[in-house]
Amino acid sequence: MTSKTKPTDPYAKAGVNIEKGNELVESIKASVNATHDRRVLGGIGGFAGLFQLGSKYKNPVLVGCTDGVGTKVALSQAYNKTHLTGQDLVAMCVNDMVTCGAKPLFFLDYFAASKLEPKVTAKIVKGIANACKKSNCALLGGETAEMPGHYAKDNFDLAGFSVGVVEKTSLIDGTGIKPGHVLLGIESSGPHSNGYSLIRSILKKHKPPEPIMRVLLKPTHLYPAPVLELIKKTNVKGMAHITGGGLTENIPRILKNGLIAEINLSSWKFPKAFQWLQEKGKISQSDMLRIFNCGIGMVCILDKADVLKAKKVLSKHKLRTYEIGSIIKGDLKEQIQYQ
Repeated sequence: MTSKTKPTDPYAKAGVNIEKGNELVESIKASVNATHDRRVLGGIGGFAGLFQLGSKYKNPVLVGCTDGVGTKVALSQAYNKTHLTGQDLVAMCVNDMVTCGAKPLFFLDYFAASKLEPKVTAKIVKGIANACKKSNCALLGGETAEMPGHYAKDNFDLAGFSVGVVEKTSLIDGTGIKPGHVLLGIESSGPHSNGYSLIRSILKKHKPPEPIMRVLLKPTHLYPAPVLELIKKTNVKGMAHITGGGLTENIPRILKNGLIAEINLSSWKFPKAFQWLQEKGKISQSDMLRIFNCGIGMVCILDKADVLKAKKVLSKHKLRTYEIGSIIKGDLKEQIQYQ
């Protein structure tokens, strides 16, 4: 007698469900394909993503950036906001990329979990696709991995990388920065995706007001569109994306020896979310500036004559800006000083 019972899948018994993986791919196809244009060859489902650079560039320099969302993932899970982390992932890569003047070309993501939940994962991938579209960047492919026993309970991790391009003659590398140039700070949306191990430790002891919590969960700003327009319309000398290490660690990364970024702390006010974290966490001002962006997500260095035009460009993108300081001569080891 033949049994009609479907044989047990040994891989499913081990905790990996191939059918759920296929279901996920089908549910995200439309979102992924919406980020493609004629430069993308083929589509989702192949072994590799194919991207055609074309003949637009005379001497193209390819730029690669990789990052993750870090422990903000855990906080987003706790508040059922994991669908927002897709933008965080894209932003942390493409925001780094535009600091050298590069245009994002494509992005790939890696999602790993103890157990694949297609509906939850699809929301995250759709968030990634939406952020790619806003950054004029193709979501070229990705990978999902189900690893029971490696990740505890419903934990997951999110990582990705992006590739961009810039004409070699247009590369922004900070070599043109001189004393007298202005540091123009562009507002952040919140802590972005940095400092969340500390943030979560503070939240274990203190419950924030709802508006503060919203800011802590808010996705990272996507800077490519406004910054690339800024580069086109002004002569940007250098840029710093304010990520882990805050203003203190990131601004000096683009300065030559003998230059110091002099920051005027009265030129902007720490947003309320950062004030709350500083108060409840009993964090010194110097540590705040070394850990968080403190309200400044990107810093552009440019000539004083370009500042007004730069402010107008960024205002058009609904971004607030602050003249936070200037470049001076000096031999400080950290190449940054606050006043």
